[in-house]
Amino acid sequence: MKKLSIIIPCYNEEETVDLFYQGVEKVKSQLPISVEYEYLFVNDGSKDQTLARLRALQKEDPEQVHYLSFSRNFGKEAALYAGLQRSTGDYVVVMDADLQDPPEMLIEMMNLLEEDENLDCVGTRRMNREGEPVIRSFFANCFYKMINWISETKMLSGVRDYRMMRRPMVDAVLELTEVNRFSKGIFSWVGFETKYLSYQNVERVAGETSWSFWSLFRYSLEGIVNFSDVPLVLSTILGLITCLGALIGLIVIITKTLLFGDPTAGWPSLACIVLFIGGLQLFCLGIVGKYIGKIFSETKKRPIYIVKEEK
Repeated sequence: MKKLSIIIPCYNEEETVDLFYQGVEKVKSQLPISVEYEYLFVNDGSKDQTLARLRALQKEDPEQVHYLSFSRNFGKEAALYAGLQRSTGDYVVVMDADLQDPPEMLIEMMNLLEEDENLDCVGTRRMNREGEPVIRSFFANCFYKMINWISETKMLSGVRDYRMMRRPMVDAVLELTEVNRFSKGIFSWVGFETKYLSYQNVERVAGETSWSFWSLFRYSLEGIVNFSDVPLVLSTILGLITCLGALIGLIVIITKTLLFGDPTAGWPSLACIVLFIGGLQLFCLGIVGKYIGKIFSETKKRPIYIVKEEK
């Protein structure tokens, strides 16, 4: 009998854990083949009663339900990586606990993998972003356009982490051990034959999302820095253009002074130019510093996560 591992990162999901478990249990009998189940809940330093709910659920179903609890909040990427490391299934699924990833799609995912031996992964892609703030949807679309322009690793807009993978693909993902992780890019970078299923956006069944606009913005920066060096190239080009513009301006001023005796005036405009160039330098230094910071965190070789409790 084949085994299906379901990885569920959790952060402050006390209201959704039981609903998620019940939702998945309802579709088990509809899968095309009989499989052994393995739930891997990863408590990412939750501040509510998520861990208590996971303990209770594990006691109710000790054969199928397992959980890890981090010593603190390490982020969803660390939770996902920990789940992948602990998974033992022939098929591995990544899902959110809030049921925004419809459990019913597991049936079609497994059908496709069972029918096509050349298919390594079945992912999901939202057809729309209904229910999201307009400003968040706008910037999300901008991010995907930008990352696909500057990176060789292509990422489709609306793609979720929700996917079913065969074991060889999971093993390939685990070979990428960097501390600064961006799973959407990693899943794409490792390759493997992937098919995406589209579905309408689904609202959370309970609770509130832990993803603020600022946290999503920082997460998008992780993706850009981890999968492209174009910002470094652009900062170099921008510096060259600024230097060239300054040189041309200097030649014009000297020429006018020598030929026409025009005095060099305009202290306010000069101050603005100095401030502009100074700001440009700081911006470029910030880009370089971001990459250096990533190098620094990787060289320290700190663990991606620390487990405080496991069952």
